[in-house]
This record gives sequence, C-alpha cells and structure tokens, in this order.
Amino acid sequence: MEIKAADVMKLRHATNAGMMDCKHALQEAEGDFDKAVDIIRKKGLIIASKRADREAKEGCVLARAEGKKAALVSLNCETDFVAKNENFVKFTQSILDTAFANMPADLNALLALKIDGRSISDQIAEQTGVIGEKLELSFYGKVEGEDTVAYIHPGNKLATIVAFNKAADAQVKKDVAMQAAAMAPIAVDKTDVPENVIAHELEIGKEKAREEGKPENMLEKIAQGRLNKFFQESTLLNQAFVKEPKETVKAYMQSHDKDLTVTSFVRFTLND
Repeated sequence: MEIKAADVMKLRHATNAGMMDCKHALQEAEGDFDKAVDIIRKKGLIIASKRADREAKEGCVLARAEGKKAALVSLNCETDFVAKNENFVKFTQSILDTAFANMPADLNALLALKIDGRSISDQIAEQTGVIGEKLELSFYGKVEGEDTVAYIHPGNKLATIVAFNKAADAQVKKDVAMQAAAMAPIAVDKTDVPENVIAHELEIGKEKAREEGKPENMLEKIAQGRLNKFFQESTLLNQAFVKEPKETVKAYMQSHDKDLTVTSFVRFTLND
C-alpha cells in the first residue's frame, strides 16, 4: 500500500525514529499508525537488550533550580556525537523537567514516572532503538532549601545544584555553585564528612608520618593536622574561594550576608 509522506513525518515526530524506519513500520502495520508506533517501540526494546552490556560513558548532564527546590540528571550514551545531538539534549531536558516537577525520592522512582503516558524507563529503552546506542539514566539528585541555584558547565558534562538557608544574592549563589563545580568538595562542612572517611584520612596521615620517620607519640597530632588540611580542601564552606583565595567560601558568603550558609549541594560530572 502507498504510505503518505505526511504519515511518515507524523510517526517520526511521535517516536524520533529515522524516516526509513518510520516508513517500514507503517508498511508493516499496513498504514495503522498505532501499530506502527508499537513496532518502533518493540524494535527499540530489542536493540536495548542487545546493547545492555555496552558502556555508556558519554552523555548530557543538566540541572534546574527554581525557588526552594532544584534537580539534576545525567542521561548517558556511548558517543559524544549522540550526547551533543539536539534531540538527545531535549530528551534529557524532558526527564529533568519531570524530575523537577515531581521531586521523586530516588533514581528508580524517577524512572517509573511517565512522560506523555509512558514511563521514562520505557522511553529510554525505545530511544536506544531509535538512536542505536545504549542509553542509561545514570544519576539523579535533588536539593531543597529556602533558596536554590543550578549551574551547568559549558558542554553539559558537569553540573551542580546548591541549597541555602535563606534567600541569597544571585551572583553569590552562582559563585558558590561554580565553586562546587570547580573544586569538587565532598561535603558542605567538616561535620558532614562521614566518619569512615575521617577514619581513613587519619590512618593515611599516621602512615605517611610514620614513613617520614616521625616519632610514634607524634603520629596522632600530625594526622590531625593533615585531617584539618583535608577539611579545608574538601569541604565547601572551608575551601579557599576561587575568586579570592585569601578568604573561604564561608567568609565570602558572610561578607554579603552574615547569616547566609549552604545547607546542601549535589555535584555530578561525566569527566571523573
């Protein structure tokens, strides 16, 4: 039967599949649009299962903040070529917007949410068939506070979201988000560093001092000193502010508002 170009375009718009794939699906479905959509989707699921063991290290990292909440997602693919594709970025944005609107508890909850009546999980599998590469929603994070900010580094490979205890100046928020992106802190303050990380750093400090020939009765004190340096380098509030290294991030914020502080942040990158 004759397949009209308008029907092919309609199917392409609905599925993002290639023109020839859409034409063949319509031919197989004998012109039935809904059946053609199902054919495209089933093809995507088959291709997804075949590519399940492939590595998806490239991708698109996006973040969004408005008012008191912010969300961040990473949709991974196999090649940088696909990561930069306009439709791939739009698909990632639609997942982010759904995450932001619903603020699900975790990644699995996000995958179960629906866009246009179909779960995100199913749509990712379908798009694997359309694109021909393994796609994977590898990360989802969120923060909530009295004020928030999002920063996406150019190239969509790195993003941060930050929550504050009160409303903050836009430039200050951006500076703090960029600090978190550039300096990769592991926690907001030293009190937020996990106990196992502290114990590990103390042990490393002792061992290093021992290798340097320091007396045994001095090891604990030396390790504590190195732990304090670790806190200064690895916790957001205590890091040297990149724009003015003579002051900490905490001091920078307090120079604008003495009561302002960060309550939480999320950082994700494809480059580590």
